[in-house]
Amino acid sequence: MWISIFGLVCLIAAVSFQIFGRHVLNRTPTWAESLSLLLVLYVTMLGAAVGVRDAGHIGFEVLIEALPPNGQRALLIFIHLLVMAFGAMMAWFCGVLAESVSTYRIPTLGISDAWKYVPAIISGVLITLFSIEHIIAIVRKQKVVPAWR
Repeated sequence: MWISIFGLVCLIAAVSFQIFGRHVLNRTPTWAESLSLLLVLYVTMLGAAVGVRDAGHIGFEVLIEALPPNGQRALLIFIHLLVMAFGAMMAWFCGVLAESVSTYRIPTLGISDAWKYVPAIISGVLITLFSIEHIIAIVRKQKVVPAWR
């Protein structure tokens, strides 16, 4: 979460510099827009992983409450297994995409186009790990303490 917050601050700085360059200096820094778009990906993907960590994803709350305790645990484990599968597939297939565009460059930044897929890879790995953490906590009948209090 702290990395996402830092990225958000950097995003605000990049957009502010772009506005300053365009309207005050009358010389638009072209790299600022590309950097802003890249930072949006990092902030969003890391924030999504934290949302999974804090169990803020979509669940079947009404159905869960209607089930007995053992059924609730089974359904919660099933939900986290689905989220874990999604995270693993996201990491894998974004890795494949990153590799396929690694020779291309973002012209205004001079870095590989693969950097656009790195946040989704990191987020997918984190989502997978956080889902495993939730499953272990459910099996042990414990609660996962939210990362952001």
